[in-house]
Amino acid sequence: MGLEQGWGTRWKSHDRSQTFSLNGRWEIRNSNGSYKLKGEVPGCVHTALAERLLIEDPYIRFNDAVYKWVAQDDWIYSRSFSLPPDIRFWQKVILVFEGLDTVSTILLNNFSVAKTYNMFTRYTVDVTNIVTKDNYIEVRFQSAVNWAKERSGNSSYKVPPDCPPPVQKGECHVNFIRKSQCSFSWDWGPSFPTQGIWKEVTIEAYNVFHLDYLSFVPVFDDKTSQWTVLLESVLDVITNGPLPGNVTVKIPDLNVDEMQKFVLIPGQQELKMAVKISKNIKVNLWWPNGYGSQNSYTITVKYLFEGGSTAENTTKIYFRSVELVEEPVPGSPGLSFYMKINQVPIFLKGSNWIPADSFQDKITLDRLHNLLQSVVDANMNTLRVWGGGVYESDEFYRLCDELGIMVWQDFMFACALYPTDIWFLETVEAEVIHQMRRLRSHPSIIVWSGNNENEAAIADNWFSVPAASQEVYRMDYVTLYIKTIMPLVLKMDETRPFISSSPTNGKESVQENWLAKNPYDNHYGDTHYYDYMTDCWDWKSYPKPRLASEYGFQSWPSLSTLEKVSDPVDWHYTSNFSSHRQHHSSGNEQMLSQAKLHYKNPENNDPIKEFQYTLYLTQVMQAQCVKLQTEFYRRSMREVVAGLGHTMGALYWQLNDIWQAPSWSSIEYGGKWKMLHYFAKDFFAPVAVSAFEDKDVLHIYGVSDLTKTISLQLEIKVYRWNSQVPVCEQLTEELLFNVNTSQIYTEPIPELLRRCQNSTRENSVVVFSLINQGQPYSSRNWHYLSSLKDAQGLLQPNITVSITQENTGFAFYLVTSAVAPFVWLDVWDIRGRFSDNGFLLADKTKTVYFYPWQTTSVDELQKSLNVTTLRDIY
Repeated sequence: MGLEQGWGTRWKSHDRSQTFSLNGRWEIRNSNGSYKLKGEVPGCVHTALAERLLIEDPYIRFNDAVYKWVAQDDWIYSRSFSLPPDIRFWQKVILVFEGLDTVSTILLNNFSVAKTYNMFTRYTVDVTNIVTKDNYIEVRFQSAVNWAKERSGNSSYKVPPDCPPPVQKGECHVNFIRKSQCSFSWDWGPSFPTQGIWKEVTIEAYNVFHLDYLSFVPVFDDKTSQWTVLLESVLDVITNGPLPGNVTVKIPDLNVDEMQKFVLIPGQQELKMAVKISKNIKVNLWWPNGYGSQNSYTITVKYLFEGGSTAENTTKIYFRSVELVEEPVPGSPGLSFYMKINQVPIFLKGSNWIPADSFQDKITLDRLHNLLQSVVDANMNTLRVWGGGVYESDEFYRLCDELGIMVWQDFMFACALYPTDIWFLETVEAEVIHQMRRLRSHPSIIVWSGNNENEAAIADNWFSVPAASQEVYRMDYVTLYIKTIMPLVLKMDETRPFISSSPTNGKESVQENWLAKNPYDNHYGDTHYYDYMTDCWDWKSYPKPRLASEYGFQSWPSLSTLEKVSDPVDWHYTSNFSSHRQHHSSGNEQMLSQAKLHYKNPENNDPIKEFQYTLYLTQVMQAQCVKLQTEFYRRSMREVVAGLGHTMGALYWQLNDIWQAPSWSSIEYGGKWKMLHYFAKDFFAPVAVSAFEDKDVLHIYGVSDLTKTISLQLEIKVYRWNSQVPVCEQLTEELLFNVNTSQIYTEPIPELLRRCQNSTRENSVVVFSLINQGQPYSSRNWHYLSSLKDAQGLLQPNITVSITQENTGFAFYLVTSAVAPFVWLDVWDIRGRFSDNGFLLADKTKTVYFYPWQTTSVDELQKSLNVTTLRDIY
């Protein structure tokens, strides 16, 4: 009781326990004491240094290289704190660190009480005989860079890779430390191997017992058609002998009120309980976004022990079943690979999630909500939490539960081989147990995956391991993922599938002792695919997998995002800054090479304007490439051609950015949508149409995720580039759309052009959409009959915009004098999103709505507005 001023500490008191927070301001110093400052906990050294103006924002210009010294030094966190005098009367007092980054020694009152080696593990230390009324605590961190190097040097054999490619400007031996792998650099991110207390810290005092974990997973029995809730609690019992008690579980809306008696013995104990839901009660299920509501129930779990000691927890519980279906596919060798949620096959639509910041303490709830709401607003239902980052925060998974976002959860191993020494396996085991207990209650998580691309790394020998040594690493792979991680996962969660890697061949990989010769076999499992040089408009170049879990193209963020971390001298595509910021080998050249296949180079006498146009062109290229590839995967959902197809997922790489730089993301650092994210809103729509050509024939396909059949018409218009009046148009008869994909229109291109007043490929564009009772039902889509660099009659559109304020945002009224492709509305750094952007503008007028995430006005929007079209850039 009481609040220690200036430290942000607090007591929470119950009759049998008390909790004292050590969050707030700590003293921080480096190894030789040349830097001494105050910093916040949770937090990290980089953030503390920047907040005290001892360094600049680490993201500015070349600071990722300038500030490497921060990660190479050792840092110490310390503080004094007072506890109530009666602390000595409690039976047990523990010090709890929810997360330490990463290698540290913890001292309390000059006693060394623990050493830590894992960023992803919760550390609990018994300090009963050490803690007093007045205390002093130190956490002495070791440089993760130096520690990893030392561990690598002490290894009995080399475990590659040693270092990232030079273009990444990173640090070496990240596979030897249980820390966010991308913190040592990645091809889309900087090297900032942080140190610090990155999660909550508490002192907890209690008598009789302490509830360490509580989790529950609902299980549906197909045979009995009945739900059972499996509860598991982990308790620390500190009595001298057996402790009788009971646990009561209440779910009022499901008429659940059950009590179970038990007797616990001293020590850490697991208590399990199964609660059946009556068959006579309807259970409202949790559904992914687009398939139904995210129904939840309130569950209260109360423990009552002999002598009156109690603990109680009230939270939400969701009911849903998940199944990974791998079974023969008619007309194809191999096996299917798709998810069923509540026994309904689901096409996974979404992207891949990376850490939202190099400095986890800078990720606010508002930032998380903005990013995850953007997922839902783009008609996605799935995020893959990629294995080179972090197990995300409790808030992340809670929001995914509430928004209906399914989570493909990797364990944090990526693009590397890993040691299997006893010390390493022990810390991995502690990591997996903690994360499973923490995360398994979330319905949003639908699959556990052992790692990112490590099966493929061995199959394709990424690290040039001599043939004579390869068996060692194959055995290490099986030891880590199959003998260590998998048994823990299967024991702790029987409700979700476990796959050993991504990509993987699923059951086929199992048959090949978990390491397939070709994990990219499109007849099995999931596939990652990247090809930056082949023409992305050529749909025949794309693989046709069972599930596409990674694919994509790079682009640059907008100048309004880059401006915050650069100087005008940097605003050139070949500047030192542009080269430094690009961490993917030849990435800047690859973007322009792909763009030049179909678009003209930007030209402008103003070098800054030319830079802006180049950034815009990379986003045009990325959006169109990912659009065409994703549409191909959605068309392949129910289609098997030459044994390939039955594609049941499209997760492009990547959703978000970790800093302001070129990457594969569809959302820039700060939350601004790139053109790709606007396109995703359309190509992931529940009902969508797309077109492609094959042997001079135009094919239009429809795809529906709806659970009901609807009747729609297809409207097709052909425009000349120099006219806003269609040269021909057609409205089909009523078409029935059910849960599948089907070809709904076909016509040879020569016949189409003749029918449309002898149009040509170069002077025309096909625009099409779905109509329901005379009203637009889907967004307009388009098919370019030639490369836009060859387009004839493409005029300057001279678009004018007037803005008015509406109840929910602002209306932008566009008027154009010509057909305009890739119309891009930009309001600089006014945060918000448009209802549509990057579109083909064929009509003379169009209304677009802007939904701000901050207070703004018509005047501010008008002053900030910039409109760019493809014709403007040359």
